[in-house]
Amino acid sequence: MSVKVSLKEKIGYGFGDAASSMFWKIFSIFLPIFYTDVFGISAAAVGTMLLVTRIWDTTNDPIMGIICDRTNTKWGKFRPYLLWIAVPFGIIGVLMFTTPNLSMSGKIVYAYITYTLMMMAYTAINVPYASLLGVMSSKSNDRTSFASYRMIFAFAGSILVVLIYQPLVDWFKGSFTEATSYQFTMIIVGLIAVAFFILTFSWTKERVRTPKEQENNLWQDIKNLGGNIPWFILLGSGVATLIFNSVRDGVALYYFKYYVIDNAAISFSTTMLTFSTVYLFLGQMTNMFGVMMAKPVSAIIGKRNTFMYAMFAAALLSCAFYFVDKQSLWLIYLLQALISFCAGIIFPLLWSMYADAADYSQWKTGRRATGLVFSASSMSQKLGWTIGGSVTLWLLASYGFEANADQSPETIRGIKYMMSFVPATAALISGLVIMFYKLSDKKMVSIMADLEEKMKKEE
Repeated sequence: MSVKVSLKEKIGYGFGDAASSMFWKIFSIFLPIFYTDVFGISAAAVGTMLLVTRIWDTTNDPIMGIICDRTNTKWGKFRPYLLWIAVPFGIIGVLMFTTPNLSMSGKIVYAYITYTLMMMAYTAINVPYASLLGVMSSKSNDRTSFASYRMIFAFAGSILVVLIYQPLVDWFKGSFTEATSYQFTMIIVGLIAVAFFILTFSWTKERVRTPKEQENNLWQDIKNLGGNIPWFILLGSGVATLIFNSVRDGVALYYFKYYVIDNAAISFSTTMLTFSTVYLFLGQMTNMFGVMMAKPVSAIIGKRNTFMYAMFAAALLSCAFYFVDKQSLWLIYLLQALISFCAGIIFPLLWSMYADAADYSQWKTGRRATGLVFSASSMSQKLGWTIGGSVTLWLLASYGFEANADQSPETIRGIKYMMSFVPATAALISGLVIMFYKLSDKKMVSIMADLEEKMKKEE
């Protein structure tokens, strides 16, 4: 396929992950501490809720992928869902950060219901969005470019959230309760996310089509996925990478609130940026720089090697985090910047490699199931996110964490472990697993040439 994709389309595709990442970052960073310190649920109860609801949610991803593969509209298979789900996505996000006047058991039930609905909406819009990467262009370089724009906008969305979320909550608290302040903040974030998804729908186009002679055969598609070894390798590495990220994100605010003791770092009139906000902002900025370096670095040493070395470096740097004193903010920030750069460089590669795995499956089997491949990939992302989030809260509980109280030395030590050795272990596993990935860039050029030749014969 020789169609040249425009800058506008790359930007449009990026807006979708800006929206998703705004919510993802809120789930990872702000939701745990909202549940424990504002909503009033214990850390152990939150950890269990995350696991239970996400096990159900994880099964929804391949179902959504199957639905997408069998969707046929004038807009394509995947784009329509960006339009249809955007508004429900924003509304449910607000409900999730609404604190009803209920008993403790009632609050837990409410949290289960709203969180489950939020994850279902996230699946319904994010699986089609992720799958869209595989059908906007058949060129591997275009996909890496799309994936890079996606990740740049993802981190831009994350930066926006970490810069405005806590300051907005603090600003609203001047006139409202803390619980209401979280709700109003989510209304603002939700409106921005809805607008971004609609822009993605409007500015993108599906070009890669399912082979004309292909018949619906779900069992065959699942069987083909089961034989896709490169996909399984990406699955394992992706899960470990998400555990690495979710643990670091999930414990960050606890680390600053209870260990570093969060104070104002920078003040603008009535608005202040705390130590934690600066830490999170710095992480997102260096994440974005890592994303921008993904394409030029992988062009020299290959996608697999770039991914592998970045994860090994992240593991070593994370271990060093444990030994940093809370007074050494400059060193905390330096390690955050370096670790976040390593994390940023691998994500556009991961999604580009998932697209390559979908092409490999079509080349090997003659059948294309983009939605199933990407939804199963999204499932692995959520699995890593689930394990990381639940482990974070369970570890907090096991170390004796008590919300809004002075923490014991054992609890502080546990929080430091979760900022260092726990994510380091996950990063090391990710790097070891990706060593077995065999779809080199040279191999993909050959595969795409074969596929394009077959498509020309069908026309």
